[in-house]
Amino acid sequence: MTGEKRRAAILQAAVRLFSERGFRGTTTRALAKAVGVTEPVLYGHFKSKRDLYAAIIEAKSREGLARGVTLLEPYALARDDRGLLVGAGELVLQSYTEEKAYSRLLLSVSLEDPDLGRLFYERQRPAMNMLAAYIALRIAEGAYRPVDPKLAARAFLGMLSYHGMLGMLYRDEFVSGTAREIAEGMTDIFLQGILKERSTQ
Repeated sequence: MTGEKRRAAILQAAVRLFSERGFRGTTTRALAKAVGVTEPVLYGHFKSKRDLYAAIIEAKSREGLARGVTLLEPYALARDDRGLLVGAGELVLQSYTEEKAYSRLLLSVSLEDPDLGRLFYERQRPAMNMLAAYIALRIAEGAYRPVDPKLAARAFLGMLSYHGMLGMLYRDEFVSGTAREIAEGMTDIFLQGILKERSTQ
């Protein structure tokens, strides 16, 4: 196994173990065993569990941001509000259904160690800032009502995150549908509150 592949395998195993046992409950011995290496080899890639957790956050955040920009930038340039928000919403919901171990890891580590949990929050700020900046732009262009752009961005993402978290933690079925259908429904509700009323004259 090459160094790069071994590093990727360590990160993958760490996501699974951290999500199952928590940050404190996962030992370096267990991590090394899961990957099939010795602890010295593990330390050759990561000096500590904190470094390993930080590497997970960096890799996942970078991957998610790149995916989001690629998918959503065309909608932003076209001023396709619904397309952008539905796309963003679908990405948020998929993060809970397609990467359950990672979502559980984020929640458990944040509860165990708020300083470590903040690493994820800080890496998500660019995405939140971009959505807030888009909302501010649309307000300036007269498409949206004059609301607080950051509060609006938080409200939109909050709806989706809450739904995703309920499904992950409790297998909640209060609202059924695919990620796309849920994102479309929540986007329509959000836009009804933020779009300026069109003149009927």
